[in-house]
Amino acid sequence: MQQFSEHPTVAELTTVTTSLSGYHLLADPLLNKGTAFTEAERDMFDLHGLLPPNIGVLDEQLSRRLQALRNFKTDLERYSFLRGLQDTNETLFFALLVKNIEELLPIVYTPTIGAGCQQFSRLFRKPRGLFLSLPHKRTLKKILANPHFDRVEAIVVTDGERILGLGDQGAGGMGIPLGKLALYTACGGIHPATTLPIMLDVGTDNPECLADPLYVGWRHERVRGAEYDDFVETFVSAVAERWPHVLLQWEDFAKSNATRLLNHYRDRLCTFNDDIQGTAAVATGTLLSAINVTKVPLTEQRVVVFGAGSAGCGIATLLLKAMTDAGLQQRDAAERIFMVDRNGLLVEGMGDIASYQKPFVQNKSVAGAWKLELDHPDKVALLDVVRNARPSVLIGVSGQTGAFSEPVVRAMAEHNERPIIFPLSNPTSRAEATPEDLENWTDGRAVIGTGSPFPPLTRGGTKFRVDLTNNSYIFPGVGLGVIAVKARRVTDSMFMAAATALAAVSPARANPNGNLLPPVTSLRDVSAAVATAVAQQAHNEDLTEGINADEIEGLIRAHIWAPRYLPYRRVNKP
Repeated sequence: MQQFSEHPTVAELTTVTTSLSGYHLLADPLLNKGTAFTEAERDMFDLHGLLPPNIGVLDEQLSRRLQALRNFKTDLERYSFLRGLQDTNETLFFALLVKNIEELLPIVYTPTIGAGCQQFSRLFRKPRGLFLSLPHKRTLKKILANPHFDRVEAIVVTDGERILGLGDQGAGGMGIPLGKLALYTACGGIHPATTLPIMLDVGTDNPECLADPLYVGWRHERVRGAEYDDFVETFVSAVAERWPHVLLQWEDFAKSNATRLLNHYRDRLCTFNDDIQGTAAVATGTLLSAINVTKVPLTEQRVVVFGAGSAGCGIATLLLKAMTDAGLQQRDAAERIFMVDRNGLLVEGMGDIASYQKPFVQNKSVAGAWKLELDHPDKVALLDVVRNARPSVLIGVSGQTGAFSEPVVRAMAEHNERPIIFPLSNPTSRAEATPEDLENWTDGRAVIGTGSPFPPLTRGGTKFRVDLTNNSYIFPGVGLGVIAVKARRVTDSMFMAAATALAAVSPARANPNGNLLPPVTSLRDVSAAVATAVAQQAHNEDLTEGINADEIEGLIRAHIWAPRYLPYRRVNKP
């Protein structure tokens, strides 16, 4: 089996020792170097004849794979190709991703990952990570005990119920943990050997999955209620026992489960929900950056969040903290945040108000004072809110394509010199508006951030990059910082620190005509800055043990892995 020597972190290795040889060595994606095995290594590991005689190097392999990738006609084909490469040679996969992050991020992550989840059963070739199905509840501890997982430091888990804006994808949801952890490595530098994607397969209510003869998941309607909760409890207990210091990230759980699971387990282990907290941090950080452009202080912003689920309320919660930190009283800050969902503006007296929505429910008198002529007599719709509340910021996390219609956007532009509009839903097909439409409907005055990549706009005759206001600017750095200092918990204050760190590297700080966020080619640097801020906040909250503040940057550097080939040494099997 692969061995990682006695170095303190996997990222610091200078030599790899292993007892594997021949086909077994080539079949291990963490160890396989392909044609880059040296002549001496081919002698040592019985590889002669199993590889072409030419000794290659990593750059040559990168050129070959990039050429092959670009020859495919569709992004889904490219996604499938990259998944296959990851299952064959992880060093080469991550070197390709790191060196070409701008080109490949939309392939391994949003938007293409959505299609990858929908087509997961058809693309499935080789198992990666763990599929923990409810019928195997009693054997979870045994499954996790496999020595292959001894070095795990980061887990991303989903149950596949709310994949992006696409809904229930069942076992196909595994594509999300795979993609997220790829970015933990590519952007945050976490060694792939220490990451573990997990799918909690509790069935699916997607009729297409259940009827598909090629579906790879548990062919059963989705289990809910006490049986679901018992399964999650068994899983979390087994994880906490197996890896006491692991970071567990919840991903794409339905709003009925996302917030309550986070609240239930956040004080038991080191855990966070990226949809709630990561989305909140990137939205808040980007808004703090936008202030450099609009010159409107945070305490004077009025924010409409369209989509009052766990993500939308997560954004509102962090913005509320940012506003109170800036000097507003909590009540005054809450009155500046307007939550709108499919039933319209959240106001007192509405039914089915979730606990996490209650802090943002507006007083009935607010809408009453507007004396609206409602488009929908039974609710205060988005357009009504924008016309009457006169927000300076409009954020979308609804998954409703085109929800930011021309009348809504023009109403934003009417009352703001530089309206801030963030259609954050992804994949691209679910965006509330396109940057091109926002640009046209505001006469080029909108300050724009999107959840998925879009082509650049043309401003003043030159191309202007659309800011990717995506969690990829946050969660890899959060993970790196937490893991590097072995934080016992992840707190909301750490996400505030992450948002502030993101705003601090905004190009708009030096140039109001610049972008709100650094380019995605800088994601490794951004993640390091976020990690430092998060780790320092963990230290400030006394959530680390035996670490001095002046050690933090060194610990973070020690955990950043660069994909490169190391020399190998053969050892006998123990």
